[in-house]
Amino acid sequence: MLKLSQLATAVALVVAGAAATAGEVEVLHYWTSGGEAKSVAELKKIMQAKGHAWKDFAVAGGGGDNAATVLKSRVVSGNPPAAAQIKGPAIQEWASEGVLANLDATAKAEKWDTLLPGVVANVMKYKGNYVAAPVNVHRVNWMWANSAVLKKAGVAGAPKSWDEFFVAAEKVKKAGLIAVAHGGQNWQDFTTFESVVLGVGGAKFYSDALVKLDQKALTSDTMKKSLETFRKIKGYTDAAAPGRDWNLATAMVIQEKAAFQFMGDWAKGEFSAAGKVPGKDYICAAAPGTANAYTFNVDSFAMFKLKDAGAQKAQGDLAASIMGTEFQEVFNLNKGSIPVRLNMDMAKFDDCAKLSAKDFVSTAKSGGLVPSVAHGMAIAPAAEGAIKDAVSQFWNDDKISVADGVANIAKAAATK
Repeated sequence: MLKLSQLATAVALVVAGAAATAGEVEVLHYWTSGGEAKSVAELKKIMQAKGHAWKDFAVAGGGGDNAATVLKSRVVSGNPPAAAQIKGPAIQEWASEGVLANLDATAKAEKWDTLLPGVVANVMKYKGNYVAAPVNVHRVNWMWANSAVLKKAGVAGAPKSWDEFFVAAEKVKKAGLIAVAHGGQNWQDFTTFESVVLGVGGAKFYSDALVKLDQKALTSDTMKKSLETFRKIKGYTDAAAPGRDWNLATAMVIQEKAAFQFMGDWAKGEFSAAGKVPGKDYICAAAPGTANAYTFNVDSFAMFKLKDAGAQKAQGDLAASIMGTEFQEVFNLNKGSIPVRLNMDMAKFDDCAKLSAKDFVSTAKSGGLVPSVAHGMAIAPAAEGAIKDAVSQFWNDDKISVADGVANIAKAAATK
């Protein structure tokens, strides 16, 4: 988080230059890494081609926490940016404060209701009105595997069920390698956990337990089996996992030190940067038991109410551009995610992205498309934080019984 002195300086700087000129669009975001920064530059180019002035307001660090701190100060001072990178239930929280702009005119003109799956469109709406524009889709329930390690261990391809997975993991362990590369941070623990729940119980159970927080589902035998499976996975990780960053765990798979990792498709960027080819050097597959389901993490920009007519016009054009085919393609090719539009040409994308897009479309129709709890798409922050803590405590402490683990998670889900 920013120190108060840094926050004060940041706010002073942005307030000093806040007078919006006609057609100016100020965008608060935290995309500052290589591929992300390149993508933002493309969006700037698109907006400039439409005759608008782009005012970049990038706030690095904290996974968006720093940007959220600065945004609150801007909005409280009555000087919001045109758009800010916000996602999941936080969109509705901002909308309930009455500070977000209505994007229905743009959404209707651009046919968003037919271009977006209903479950994604609903995240972008407040009381039926669009208030945010989605940028991309990250699939979270991926399993990444090193082809050479599997071959060495005598494992034929990616395991499709948890039973198959544990047979494969045992073979890898006997071959003297680490079966599961894991980074011990609570969001990484939960990324694995929600894939287990999805694989053991299916999309409806996942939704009942982790999205609706239904106590009957949370205390069921299916949740008990999920925790038993989750704990069994822990036995195939290495002792150095606690505190490890996700990309270092990915590196273990890339470097043939480990066989599997459960991580969202941002991990693909690490494989690509290392010159690895999907289908040859590594396998991307849905986590065991989840081939017909899809946990999504959608980045988006919420639009704030502005008084200046020129700025409002620029804001509408920004929302349309974010959902436009040009930006959807270039951004997602850079980011490792896939376009959120359902009718996109995927010719330029790799095999992992093509599989992700195919499953995104099919699960949107079947009801298997569900929001990721681990990545802030599903429930209120207080409950999310409490459940993550309960899951990580269970993961890290073998003395906590499965029955107590179930009870602790159910109790955490009641956090308001």
